[in-house]
Amino acid sequence: MAKDPERRDDVDVIVAAWRRERPDLDVSPLEVLSRVSRLARRLDLARGSAFSEHQLEGWAFDVLSALRRAGEPYELSPGQLVQETLVTSGTMTNRVDRLERSNYVERRPDPGDRRGVLVRLTPAGRDVVDSAMADLIEQEKSLLSELSAADRQELARLLRRMLAPLESRSAGSG
Repeated sequence: MAKDPERRDDVDVIVAAWRRERPDLDVSPLEVLSRVSRLARRLDLARGSAFSEHQLEGWAFDVLSALRRAGEPYELSPGQLVQETLVTSGTMTNRVDRLERSNYVERRPDPGDRRGVLVRLTPAGRDVVDSAMADLIEQEKSLLSELSAADRQELARLLRRMLAPLESRSAGSG
């Protein structure tokens, strides 16, 4: 695994072409955000590969992993799942219905609210999300393999610094 910080990528070619064609524009944001965009696409492909081996789609993994992260007894209200996965309540109802048919979740009455329900991860759901998560981590390790541990920590810090204010603004407008 050769570490070559001077290695060029497709974004370097794109940026150089824009600088040549539009020297009046500061295209430096492309150097960061085009790379983020391309990495996001590769991550989507890696996620799809990891999930497909478990007959899961990304949305199913998102719901199952939200329940798994909740800790024992691995259950959340539909409203909490909506908040965790950033979809509408109608979309969540459809997703829970589909996961229930696959025996990955079950609905049960909310003991704290007679009108409410809780969505609980079944043992089959826990097994599939745990296996998919392990495969996802391997895919993501592969994507990060060119970076040292210190580089990964620095990149995470910089991305957090960029993302946190955007998420705060988004949360404030919702």
